[in-house]
Amino acid sequence: MTQIRLLADMNISPQTVTFLQQQGWEIIRVSEVLPATTPDSDILEFAHREEWIILTQDLDFSTLLALGGYNQPSLITLRLPASDPDTVNQKLMEVLPGIEDVLEEGCAVTIQDTAVRIRKLPIR
Repeated sequence: MTQIRLLADMNISPQTVTFLQQQGWEIIRVSEVLPATTPDSDILEFAHREEWIILTQDLDFSTLLALGGYNQPSLITLRLPASDPDTVNQKLMEVLPGIEDVLEEGCAVTIQDTAVRIRKLPIR
């Protein structure tokens, strides 16, 4: 399947993590490798060092990427009107297969209900 590795922020449901694992994606939650209270800046550093792509609903990661001038890790930010696992799972399965290549190159992806926005890193 895929070579990308997803690191789900604490605001991503464990049900979504399990669903994506069942679909063949390599994904873990932050709490599996770091304390649940780890600051976003430390999560970003971990993802950068260990080559994980961050999956989140938190807008702070985009700011941290931009301010830090990062070209990795890639970031997927969900901006959906509903955050229930079924809605999130369906949208991720629609979008993820088509963005694997750009995620490997380093980008910030925003997934909305009707659009997907991709920005190459570093964000300027």
